[in-house]
Amino acid sequence: MSGVELAAWSFPILLLLIFVRVPIGLAMLSCGLVGAWLVYGSYLPILNQLKQVTYSTFSNYNLSVIPLFLLMGQFAALGGLSQALFKAAEAWIGHRKGGVAMAAVGACAGFGAICGSSLATAATMGQVALPELKRAGYAGGISTATLAAGGTLGILIPPSVVLVIYAILTEQNIAKLFLAAFVPGVLAAIGYMIVIAVYARVRPQEMGTIPPMPMAERWKATLKVWPVITIFLVVVGGIYLGFFTPTEGAAVGAFGTGVAAWAAGGLNRKTLLGAVLGTAVATGMIFMIVLGAGVYNTFLALSQLPQEAAQMVAGSGLSPTVVLIAILVIYVILGCFMDSLSMILLTIPVFFPVVTALDFGMSPEHFAIWFGILVLIVVEVGLITPPVGMNLFVINSMAKDVPIMATYRGVMPFVASDFIRTALLVAFPSIVTFVLRF
Repeated sequence: MSGVELAAWSFPILLLLIFVRVPIGLAMLSCGLVGAWLVYGSYLPILNQLKQVTYSTFSNYNLSVIPLFLLMGQFAALGGLSQALFKAAEAWIGHRKGGVAMAAVGACAGFGAICGSSLATAATMGQVALPELKRAGYAGGISTATLAAGGTLGILIPPSVVLVIYAILTEQNIAKLFLAAFVPGVLAAIGYMIVIAVYARVRPQEMGTIPPMPMAERWKATLKVWPVITIFLVVVGGIYLGFFTPTEGAAVGAFGTGVAAWAAGGLNRKTLLGAVLGTAVATGMIFMIVLGAGVYNTFLALSQLPQEAAQMVAGSGLSPTVVLIAILVIYVILGCFMDSLSMILLTIPVFFPVVTALDFGMSPEHFAIWFGILVLIVVEVGLITPPVGMNLFVINSMAKDVPIMATYRGVMPFVASDFIRTALLVAFPSIVTFVLRF
């Protein structure tokens, strides 16, 4: 069996292992090691390869940004910043039809600016917003669907852990990727709010309102979110303006959110230990996936599958847009049962050489950034696509009185909004790339 055939067979085997609940990092590591052994015909080169891949993977300085962004999210939750964001948005628009749900989306966007994880954003905002939505008279399906969709803003609004990994894999500038993701992230939040506004008119019986707040109370609630705004501007602005590297920016952000949590009374010796342990566990999980992907991708490189696939697609006569849409559809399907980081690590080494061999009429850097943002968006769509969207289960587990089918029905308009936004970004790449001119 040739190397290309071995690599082709490894994909269904890998998906089968994931389906039977083998941890994704271990599944990729196993497939990579066995595949390399079959290519080499000996186990000795595999041991040497494992040593080299492990060192080259974890000696990458840019990976140190991941635990810092995760710690930043832990401190933000301890500091009550998620609740402050929701209360501020609710104060201004909660009295309107669908306003509390819109406030939840806005709070998710704000929390995503200091978190970088979709599942963490969904879980944190679910704890804050679900009781308020229920108290305001919102139906369970639209409440859980709103928070599941809003959670996807966690990695669309920079900083984003997944974008950092994509930047490392494709050798792109992290600061430029963060900047390019900002406008699509804002468009996503606006699109979700439009969905809620339309839903409120079509099914007003499922939406509630709260009494208007006095203007003084509104400004008081707004002033409480100044730490979020300050941290976001310092971290993202500082990275883009070159005041510090992404890793230094993440360290500044973690320190800033830590100070904010301490000032709010949420950070003490006990909670600090919990935040550090939570960060360590999440980092260990991510790094295990990164290592497994590194070994598996080394096997794919040995098999020559990425190069063969690129040559085959380039010589197929298919238009670049058709190839791009096919890849995006594959991501949506994979997103139904894989997390976003695993998908990026698994597929980018195969898909990126394929699409870079095609002519999309833009510079290599602009194309790489545009493609990365598109992948990021459709990967997140998979997290809210029934029947196995991970965000749906995270939120539904917190609202045990809401049938999962109600959540499925409620989330479909948000999925439609995501597809419309993706189509716009495919048709008009300048929505992503225009910021790179500054």
